[in-house]
Amino acid sequence: MRQQRWWAVLMVAGLAVTGCGSAARTESPSSGKASQEQRKLVVWDWKSGEPAAATYIEKAKADFAGRHPGVTVEFVAQPFDQYYTLLGTAIQSGKGPDVMLFNGGGQIRDRADALLPLDQYVAADKSRLAGWDAFSKDGKIYAAPVTLQGHPIYYNKALYEKAGLDPAKPPATWDELLESCAAIKKATGATCFALGNKEGAGIQFWMSGLGSGILTPQEYDDWIAGKRDWSSPHVRRIFELWKEAQDKGLNNEGANSTAMFTDIFRVFETGKAAHIIGLMSDVGHWKDFGEFLPPDKIGVMQAPVDSEGATPSLPYDGGIGYGVAKWTKDPELAADLVRSLTSTGALTAFYAKAGAIASDTTIDVSQAGPAVATIVQQIKAGKPALHVALSSKTLDLMGRLSQQLLSGSATVDEVVEQLAASDRAG
Repeated sequence: MRQQRWWAVLMVAGLAVTGCGSAARTESPSSGKASQEQRKLVVWDWKSGEPAAATYIEKAKADFAGRHPGVTVEFVAQPFDQYYTLLGTAIQSGKGPDVMLFNGGGQIRDRADALLPLDQYVAADKSRLAGWDAFSKDGKIYAAPVTLQGHPIYYNKALYEKAGLDPAKPPATWDELLESCAAIKKATGATCFALGNKEGAGIQFWMSGLGSGILTPQEYDDWIAGKRDWSSPHVRRIFELWKEAQDKGLNNEGANSTAMFTDIFRVFETGKAAHIIGLMSDVGHWKDFGEFLPPDKIGVMQAPVDSEGATPSLPYDGGIGYGVAKWTKDPELAADLVRSLTSTGALTAFYAKAGAIASDTTIDVSQAGPAVATIVQQIKAGKPALHVALSSKTLDLMGRLSQQLLSGSATVDEVVEQLAASDRAG
């Protein structure tokens, strides 16, 4: 996934010179038949260069080629840590790829002005795919979901067994979690949580993974709807527990210097931590953990309840999805490529190879093991993830402040106050 910085910069410079990325049309040489247009679509993402996504991309390209044999599709895999910076440069210049990959939530909503509404093109896919809300703004769809992304709490059943705990009955409350973690620590030396917050992403996982056990259902729904009460004791409690977990030694050492992607997942799968708030897209999930943990030793539990009236639910949204640039010269053609990238055949390949919980609700996952079965079972009653409702600007601030909370250089009150101000500013 990662490529050299110079290469990425060179790519942007090259685009500026060549105009690469437009759905440019040139006439083919006369061949006795009617002239056929040679067209090209350029796709930017950070997935197509990964081995686990190779079959998915091949399937999507084949599906598209079957309907558009004269069109060339070029995928440009950008480094994820620079992706949105590069995309911002392209958007500012009004030149760049025809089709772009986005994370759901703030990352795409903040850039919706540069995208083409897709409602008329994806109407036939609405009932088959899930996760549309994360790619919508003001009632319009700006990308079609490829995966569902959520934050299940995975736990290591082998550690539970070594500690004399019932692996079939994970803790249902925060107090029970503390008791279980103390027993696991004593018996195995493993910490309670595997936490990586070097990028400031750990707090996002924490907020969404544990939030439904802290906020009441009404508070939760209000938060997602944009009516966020930052003065609520329950909202404050999310950050209190974040600090409490650190102060009580529940996290692995060096959480602020450990990368979420992907160092921290190794901490969990090698048995050095009993729990991790992971993912259900194509990294940091059940399939990744399977390298060290057999499927029957990977459990999925709901958020432990900390507040009276809280009702735990799986937090999930559309994970990643492809949208179409407003500047593309052939919107219908580009939108049809998005449909190929979200076809059942392509998404089935992505699920099978990468382990992603795909957005396609028709895919059979019955052979994937108990962790996937639990996640899929919880999807119907799940709710959007809390952090996805925040703007990218507020998320960036929350990442920095969460590091200060862990290090002790900021208080919970200071953090909540600054986040509230950022959220109100929009």
